[in-house]
Amino acid sequence: MIRHSGRVAALAGLLLALVLVWDNNPGAVLGLMRAASAGLVLAALAHVLPMIVNAYDWRTLMRGARPTLAAMVYLVWIRESVNGMLPVARVGGEIVSFRLLRRWGLRPSAAAACLIVDMQLTVLSQLLFTMVGIGFLFSHAQSNALRLADDLAWGVVVIAPLLVLFALVQHASPFERLTRALNRLTGGKLAAIVGQSARIDRSIKLVWRRRGVVLRYLFLWQPLQCVATAFEIWLALHFLGAHVSLIEAVVIESLIQAVSSAAFFVPAGLGVQEGGFVLIGAALGLDPSTCLALAGARRLRDLLVLVPGLFAWQLAESSGRASRWTFGRRTSVFQARGSETDRH
Repeated sequence: MIRHSGRVAALAGLLLALVLVWDNNPGAVLGLMRAASAGLVLAALAHVLPMIVNAYDWRTLMRGARPTLAAMVYLVWIRESVNGMLPVARVGGEIVSFRLLRRWGLRPSAAAACLIVDMQLTVLSQLLFTMVGIGFLFSHAQSNALRLADDLAWGVVVIAPLLVLFALVQHASPFERLTRALNRLTGGKLAAIVGQSARIDRSIKLVWRRRGVVLRYLFLWQPLQCVATAFEIWLALHFLGAHVSLIEAVVIESLIQAVSSAAFFVPAGLGVQEGGFVLIGAALGLDPSTCLALAGARRLRDLLVLVPGLFAWQLAESSGRASRWTFGRRTSVFQARGSETDRH
């Protein structure tokens, strides 16, 4: 049953999306999208901007020799595609990224550390932007939006302590403690991975100690990434004939990300994302047809950007060693350092 839960959730989400469109003048929705077709393609391709920012800020978390920015953009593309299009509970992309970083020559501990800290900081920044979006709804949106803002606020209240706990646990050597406990339970059969787990814990702590990098990630690069993604929303709405401010686009993006993350078990957020656009858009005075056309623009982005990313993933998995552009001129030095460090 669990094996088929992703398909069931996807089917249910698709049916919900179709019902939403059918109940809100499908002719008007399709008409808006047809009239803005070229503009929606441009808005979809604009997604490369937040991908570049994400690649840069993720790269700053890596210590020592790092992949080139081009390689990191490629990795971000694959990670987003796997998380966004497949029933992997939004962690499959991280697993794929770890595999590719290892194949490119990054040490296991360094690859795991930058991924774990990146996940933590991304979720934390998303929480902060969700709070900003909720505050905006409380102070600027129409009165019928207060129920939505109230529900989202309670969600933040529930999840915030869990994020704080997750951050604190990272400083308590969780991987080493867990593997040592499992090693005792298995009579010493897991002794080989205890040392590697300890290296992961040390690498995580070293990343967190780079406070300047962490603070820039959280308060510079993540906000810039959010604004760049919101620019897609603003651009799509502009071509759909609905003129909103960039701040309102940021609010829509931050809240739709929160809704999509809450529905992580639904592949591609089918149905949930469409419903979220309708609720959030209505709170800001947008009519349902425009909101669903905006959701359609997001689906067009998935089709033009994320689906090809799945093919890029298969290509990356089937290729051999890292190509020159992965680490540039430092490839051989990087691999030598990684091998030497892993032996210690």
